[in-house]
Amino acid sequence: MSSCIKNDIPYPHIQPNIIAIEAENQSRAAAIDSIERTVTLFLNEAADIRCVRLASLTLSPGATCPDSALIVQGLDLTQPVDLTFAMYYDYVWTLSAQQTIERYFSVANQVGASVIDADNHTVTATVPSGLSLNDITVQSIKLGGTTAVMTPDLNGKSVDFSSPVQVTVTEFGREQVWTISIDQTDIAVNIDRVDAWTNVAWVYATAEAGKTTGFEYRLSGVDVWTSVPEAWITRAGGSFSARLVNLLPESSYEVRAFSGEEYTLPAQFTTMTNIQMPNSSFENWWLDGKIWCPWTDGGSPFWGTGNKGATTLGPSNTTPISDLSSPTGYRGAKLESKFVGVSILGKLAAGNLFSGDYVATEGTNGILSFGRAFSNYPTKLTGRIEYTPVPISHFSSGFENLVGEPDTCIVWCALGDWNEPYEIRTNPSRRKLFDPNDPGVIAYGQAQYGHATGGFIDFEAVLEYRSTSRKPKYIIVVASASKYGDYFTGGSGSVLSIDHFELQYDY
Repeated sequence: MSSCIKNDIPYPHIQPNIIAIEAENQSRAAAIDSIERTVTLFLNEAADIRCVRLASLTLSPGATCPDSALIVQGLDLTQPVDLTFAMYYDYVWTLSAQQTIERYFSVANQVGASVIDADNHTVTATVPSGLSLNDITVQSIKLGGTTAVMTPDLNGKSVDFSSPVQVTVTEFGREQVWTISIDQTDIAVNIDRVDAWTNVAWVYATAEAGKTTGFEYRLSGVDVWTSVPEAWITRAGGSFSARLVNLLPESSYEVRAFSGEEYTLPAQFTTMTNIQMPNSSFENWWLDGKIWCPWTDGGSPFWGTGNKGATTLGPSNTTPISDLSSPTGYRGAKLESKFVGVSILGKLAAGNLFSGDYVATEGTNGILSFGRAFSNYPTKLTGRIEYTPVPISHFSSGFENLVGEPDTCIVWCALGDWNEPYEIRTNPSRRKLFDPNDPGVIAYGQAQYGHATGGFIDFEAVLEYRSTSRKPKYIIVVASASKYGDYFTGGSGSVLSIDHFELQYDY
């Protein structure tokens, strides 16, 4: 009769995850998204993106890869590739790659920068209209990766560009034909763009390379022009730009560029306002049951904490600092990392504070929404903090070597142009953390301390911008008493106290 028993117990649905992945000629760590089941590999110039071989691949325990033969022979990642991984059931992950290749082209007497179209394999440069196209000196050229060979080699040669010139770039046994054209212009100097911030403006211009170039600016309605100091100007061939600082907010200005004796017409721009984040001194708090909230009862929250998660097993670990001189009785926030739970049944909850919302608790893990609407251009995040660390006492897999080392706090700020807040998940099986190299990031800066500050100190996190023209949609500010708190790693008892935060808008 036992031979007639039917095994109809269903297999569990457990997603096989990619824990770690590394490709040959990788430029930085891969971006792994367990929620969307995607991996992005970042390749350096020496990589063949049409045949990417993996140096290592670590899957979650019990997972297998039926597509292993495809991986061994190399993946063509010029387009995303779907791979199947199995654990009782099949799950599809999508692998893609990003490769940044430095390409450049310049000629003598060039006006502005060359336009390089890597998709269509074309290059266009511009020279003054009075210059003969029959004898143009190529000063620099690079159109492929580090192993590419160009035929003919135009570098340093005098070339007839009266009609477009073609070169062949050979790499990894494959050939690409590039077409190079030279245009002419009557414009001696031109302002291409002005990006106006609050106390800062960026001006971009073009002129003939080799000429004396610069900028002048003034408040609208003022007669006298002020020369832009050389220290504020950057030049690259026929392109030059300036960073104007110490400007007044919400004010109208004019700027003009010059090349030799030629001046552009004034370009007008208006600076933005000085905006601060709400409750940046953390004077507003209310107690919702046992959950401390950094906003007024019934008010609109700007800051969130992990208190909802911490209080599932213990008290709030982000709490207000009492201050009798404050009209509310509070000034500042105390972030304390604590082990919450009983015996081994629990985990480290890092004291934290962030711009955004605590969305939900997933078991003993958090789902967070990072970011508040914001459209200005701060240059740095500053404030006053005090840090008292203890040795790291709790850890998760991969962080064993940190046990006994001093804990480290971190405060970081990011601006991005995502269409929605940035979702964070701390569940190891579906982990999604913030990536400073995310394509949506416009600017990022951080400050961290791995020692006791001995009282309150001033800090600053300088924002490094990837673009001066991309418009921010969200600002994310995060503070944590334990840098690796997202991995439940830190010292139970480390305390980060925040007196206030302030956005700066000048350099």
